[in-house]
Amino acid sequence: MSESSAKPLVEFERVDFSYDARPVLGAISLRVMPGEVVAVMGASGGGKTTMLRLIGGQLRPDSGEVRFDGESVAHMSHARLYAARRRMGMLFQMGALFTDQTVFENVAFALREHTRLPDSMIRDLVLMKLHAVGLRGARDLYPAQLSGGMARRVAMARAVALDPALVMYDEPFAGLDPISLGISARLIRTLNDALGLTSIIVSHDVEETFTIADRVFILGNGRLLAHGTPQQLRESSDPLVHQFVRGEPDGPVRFHYPAPDLREDFLGADASRRSGR
Repeated sequence: MSESSAKPLVEFERVDFSYDARPVLGAISLRVMPGEVVAVMGASGGGKTTMLRLIGGQLRPDSGEVRFDGESVAHMSHARLYAARRRMGMLFQMGALFTDQTVFENVAFALREHTRLPDSMIRDLVLMKLHAVGLRGARDLYPAQLSGGMARRVAMARAVALDPALVMYDEPFAGLDPISLGISARLIRTLNDALGLTSIIVSHDVEETFTIADRVFILGNGRLLAHGTPQQLRESSDPLVHQFVRGEPDGPVRFHYPAPDLREDFLGADASRRSGR
């Protein structure tokens, strides 16, 4: 089905949002289609995680609409919002596992909270999810006994435990070594395709994210600066996109904080010292 005829799973329509008087998002419009892996990227503090919170209904836009499966999230009743959230999985920054529960119990948590399945079926489902991330043998371990990469994979298994329509990943690659990072990236793509999910990834890691994403949205100064396939963004002539994709230290985002001319600054300081003698 083409994007023009399919219904978006997530849609932002001219969304504005601010924290108190500080604008964070301005006139953001985008669509996420079923089955896609979409990345939201940009500088720190640019509103990426805020977008995930708007989708989940933790925040409401100042204006505009955020829709999930065609329904305005801000106008959902409590019952409808909780039902929608059961169709969303979330991988939090650094995994956020329950430290006093085993790997098995972490993954089983959502199933116990939101279903009335018998223990035997919950056990089978948990082992299936853990097997999908390669950690069925770690089910009796506690989070403190896991490496950072293993903990992130357990968090992935927990995020897909209820077979959600949408999974949101908030900085899934932060703090991982190159091997764990590569494994996690491939798992996101594999789980998305094998389970028929739709995935939104908030990340700063350009290389790994571009490897698995179908489309990428780049935010800057609260605005949607660019979007397209990873290849289209690599070939972009926009100076800010060019700087971000290549990780260059100087460009539209300057390395040096605005300051007086270097020569004048030092000569002025020298003149002040002489006049103070």
